[in-house]
Amino acid sequence: MKPRSAIPAGVWTLGFVSMLMDSSSELIHSLLPLYLAGTLGASALTIGLIEGVAESLALIVKVFSGYLSDLTQRRKPLVLAGYGLAAASKLVFPLATSIGWIMAWRFVDRVGKGIRGAPRDALIADLTPHDVRGGAFGLRQALDTVGAIAGPLLAVGAIAWFAGDFRAAFWVAVVPAALCVVLIIVGVREPAPQQRPTGRRIAWRDLGRLGRPFALVTGIAVVLTLARFSEAFLVLRGHDVGLSNLQAPWVMVVMSVVYAALAYPAGGAADRGHARGLLLGGFVALIASDLVLARAATPLGALAGAALWGLHMALTQGLLAALVSATAPADLRGTAFGVFNLGSGVALLAASAIAGYLWDAFGPAFTFYAGAGFTGLALLGWLVLRRDLPALSETA
Repeated sequence: MKPRSAIPAGVWTLGFVSMLMDSSSELIHSLLPLYLAGTLGASALTIGLIEGVAESLALIVKVFSGYLSDLTQRRKPLVLAGYGLAAASKLVFPLATSIGWIMAWRFVDRVGKGIRGAPRDALIADLTPHDVRGGAFGLRQALDTVGAIAGPLLAVGAIAWFAGDFRAAFWVAVVPAALCVVLIIVGVREPAPQQRPTGRRIAWRDLGRLGRPFALVTGIAVVLTLARFSEAFLVLRGHDVGLSNLQAPWVMVVMSVVYAALAYPAGGAADRGHARGLLLGGFVALIASDLVLARAATPLGALAGAALWGLHMALTQGLLAALVSATAPADLRGTAFGVFNLGSGVALLAASAIAGYLWDAFGPAFTFYAGAGFTGLALLGWLVLRRDLPALSETA
């Protein structure tokens, strides 16, 4: 058998960049729902709308940044701009004194994520040989999730060190955000632009070249996102069943540990032709997570549900990104990731708003039961179409 290629150094660097930024973002994300609800008096619907709009904005902006990276055939400047904007936003959270301030700078932070997301994923695909593409995306996702573990742990330590002072704890997030910008500048080299097949500039009408396999992958991502609302509700659920402000970030730690541990092995399994089985496992894990969280009456139940949520993320997120890179033409990768994230962004906004309404109107348990129901419907649709899903090996 032909030996598999090595994952390039640039992919490792981008993985560590993701790790640093995610540790910064998750530190804030772990404490923000408690700060909004407990200190500023925000309702669950308000928190759901803030998180839904913020995350959706990030995903929608990826359409334009991805298209621009294809148009200019330059990815690194957009990656640097996105991470730089997100890093700058971290300076404002400790100074915010109202829901309006938090909302505005949460949106700025997510715009930075949107600017960098599609160009970064396209850059990873540009750098990586096709036979390790699933592993490369799994590696970046795993390192990103290591940051998602470090962030809540930093949050626990910071809120304890500063005796419950949320604003003082938010200052800790500035350090890893600044380091990730430095790492991009010194550690990422962009490959030479690829020659386009037609020799002409791309246009929006070229979206027709993305094809049916790409549309199927995007459709699967959209229905999964409709069934999976913001992770802020995991923190709120942990607090609801007895975790204190100091303990609630452990919900995100448990979720992220499972995610980080399994994302890279799942990517390798996708490279070996197991994409359909991984997606099936992802659907089942999300249904199980929702049911456990709906019935949770103790902190242990909330932590178990968070672990299953992390399993779902590990089985699906890196795989879907790898499938996008495998089904899209090389000169349209940035645009493809943008379109992919546009669909997911609209779905996330709807899912988080619905979850917030259900939480306020019917209670936490009903919210998670509804999530399980939406996931079950999505699973039925996927079972009808699963034979049309390409394996990575078939599209390499």
